[in-house]
Amino acid sequence: MKRVMLTVAYDGTNYHGWQLQSNGISIEEVLNRCLTQLLKEPVQVIGASRTDAGVHAWGNIAVFDTQARMPGEKFSYALNQRLPEDIRIRDSREVPADFHPRKTDSIKTYEYRILNEEFPNPVKRLYSHFTYIPLDEKRMREAALLFVGEHDFKSFCSVNAQVESTVRTIYSCDVAREGTELIIRISGAGFLYNMVRIIAGTLMEIGSGKYPPEAVKEMLEAKNRAAAGPTAPARGLTLISYEFPALKEKAGQQAAEEKSEKTV
Repeated sequence: MKRVMLTVAYDGTNYHGWQLQSNGISIEEVLNRCLTQLLKEPVQVIGASRTDAGVHAWGNIAVFDTQARMPGEKFSYALNQRLPEDIRIRDSREVPADFHPRKTDSIKTYEYRILNEEFPNPVKRLYSHFTYIPLDEKRMREAALLFVGEHDFKSFCSVNAQVESTVRTIYSCDVAREGTELIIRISGAGFLYNMVRIIAGTLMEIGSGKYPPEAVKEMLEAKNRAAAGPTAPARGLTLISYEFPALKEKAGQQAAEEKSEKTV
């Protein structure tokens, strides 16, 4: 038995999120079905992030166990021949049998895209949130920096979330403009339910002039969902990447050992 890790990209438009649902098709369901058909054994993947309906991903992570002899790096090729065109495996490789993507320290990066034009662009409607209200990216960038560090993000978490702690650590949060698009990019050790979308909704209100940038401090201190801005729509959000420092370090050590053996 071995454990294989998949780096999964998908357009979340036609799916009810990552996790298995009784009321619609999910990314997890499609992966389980294709892997089971491919390997002729029951397979259930473990996902790193349970993205919501309509949220996209360029680098979500999933692992599964199998008795198949196929090399880990070949699963991406085999699966991509079976998956629908809005789901693709960008990478596959064997990982230690005890590796669990939700129980290993990680750096997770999201992007939220905002189309800030006079009229909607139908070509970008599925991958960005449209607003005609002028947004000041300098104000948004100033506010975004106040999220960096360890804070209690209770004000930026869905009231229905069931978690032991609402304290999270954000490594970076920035706002950049590309033409008429504003891109919020945020990296952290972990995120609460709807946290990134609430941060995006709050930054848009700051960018429109409703609040000053320093209001973020008061929102964090309030520890009350009503103190922060609205939850931005799912379509603008994309999970960009996962990094697992321990896994990377272990791979580096293994490569060094193999190189050392060859030179002896």
